[in-house]
Amino acid sequence: MLGTGGATAALLIRASDDVPVDVPRVPAREAAERELSRPMYHQDEPNLLQRALDRFWQWVDGLFESASGGAPGGKLGLIAIVLVVIALAAALWWRLGKPRRTAAPPDSLFDDQPRSAAAHRAAAERHAAADRWNQAVQERMRAVVRSLEERALLDARPGRTADEAAAEAGRPLPDHADELRTAARTFDDVTYGGRTADRRAYERLRDLDLALERARPLTADAAQGAAE
Repeated sequence: MLGTGGATAALLIRASDDVPVDVPRVPAREAAERELSRPMYHQDEPNLLQRALDRFWQWVDGLFESASGGAPGGKLGLIAIVLVVIALAAALWWRLGKPRRTAAPPDSLFDDQPRSAAAHRAAAERHAAADRWNQAVQERMRAVVRSLEERALLDARPGRTADEAAAEAGRPLPDHADELRTAARTFDDVTYGGRTADRRAYERLRDLDLALERARPLTADAAQGAAE
């Protein structure tokens, strides 16, 4: 027979077998999260970059599937179209080379986007008001040539030098040919020769500009005869 102590122990053992352990919900969840966060459970998972790449290629694949549905021949037809486009692009690149802006010649009169004669005159006056005589002379010479282009006495030709403009404008305006050559020489001296302009040089150019505005050009035939 079991004594009183043995009977009590037997009852406790039976109770532990029949009644489950009651663990509170929150501590149990936290324990499970700690367990699942251990590195041994995630060592084979892709990293963040790999997951991003996988999603990108899934998007590309979906886009390819959508496009192939509308292309003749399905996927093979779409691949053929893509290859033809790539071949054409490569041929154009080889034929034309890398696109680049056309730079103005180093001694050209205009070195930026085209502006009107009025805009060049306004810029010249602003420089003159600030005693920036070099810039004032340059802008006034550009105003002279642009004005002649606007009046169709000169053709608008990119890359024209001041000397070329003076020589060409002297044919329909022979009375001002010498002044035009002097103005071109002043522009070159200031722009390329390292000379410094002054108020007097600017005023001569301004007076020439105003005189040319009032000048009546020779007709084409008369200008041709004077040139000969």
